Amino acid sequence: MVLVYTLAWVPMVFIAIANGVARDRGYKRYVTELRAHQISTLTGAVLFTIYTWALSLRWPPTSAAQAIAIGVIWFLLTVAFELLFGHFVAKFTWRRLWMDYNLLRGRVWVLMLVWLLVLPYVVYRFAS
Repeated sequence: MVLVYTLAWVPMVFIAIANGVARDRGYKRYVTELRAHQISTLTGAVLFTIYTWALSLRWPPTSAAQAIAIGVIWFLLTVAFELLFGHFVAKFTWRRLWMDYNLLRGRVWVLMLVWLLVLPYVVYRFAS
């Protein structure tokens, strides 16, 4: 089951890209960059929750420990992808990448990471 959920992380990349496109081509022109970042983080969390719920209907985790393991894997894959893709492909500086982790400046991306960490467990608890 953990392998299924590890592979199920891949479509989450495309969900995140679609969410970013909606932000950049939609509401970003009407709000500040910071507010667009915050809205995008919230809509991303909602989309990931819907996706995770759908996954759990098809392949429910068999235990709380398994749900926690899935969350840890998703968290690690997301951080690695965000930093490595951002730096080596998108050519963002490390400073620019770490900017989104500064909660004290209203950058709420770290809350998304925490949500991804606990999301499989939360869905498991509600579904069982």
